[in-house]
Amino acid sequence: MGYKEVCAGEVPLPLLLEADPSERSIASYRKNAWCFAVHSAGETIGACIVKPIGVKTAEIFNIAVCPPFQKQGIGSGLLSYTLGELKARNMQRVELNTGAFGYQLTYYQRHGFRVDRVLKNHFLEHYSEPIIENGLQHLDALRLYRVLD
Repeated sequence: MGYKEVCAGEVPLPLLLEADPSERSIASYRKNAWCFAVHSAGETIGACIVKPIGVKTAEIFNIAVCPPFQKQGIGSGLLSYTLGELKARNMQRVELNTGAFGYQLTYYQRHGFRVDRVLKNHFLEHYSEPIIENGLQHLDALRLYRVLD
């Protein structure tokens, strides 16, 4: 298994749809993005798409791992690799949006992300189809951040 930077266009759309159900949304942030991927046996099994949003700030738009490889620490390794690459590019802060509940929130918190603010009705305003997790519809998003030491 190896981590490396790849062109965002090389990452299979079905992989990115694991983390973001909107093809339109994915198309909007794939352009001119930094993309870090993990490969196994020549296949892309995970990817993280990031863009600079300020001089020293980057935003993670998508991090996904193929279902057969989930819950094996691959996503955590990919996130750590991505954060290291961002630090090497002199980024000092990383931000992202996630649901106000669910496993994604605890995943990011385990990696040192903190809540910055609540984005009311984010999922209602930015997604045409409801996003349901554990029988609940995501309405609000949390804006998380992490300072890179």
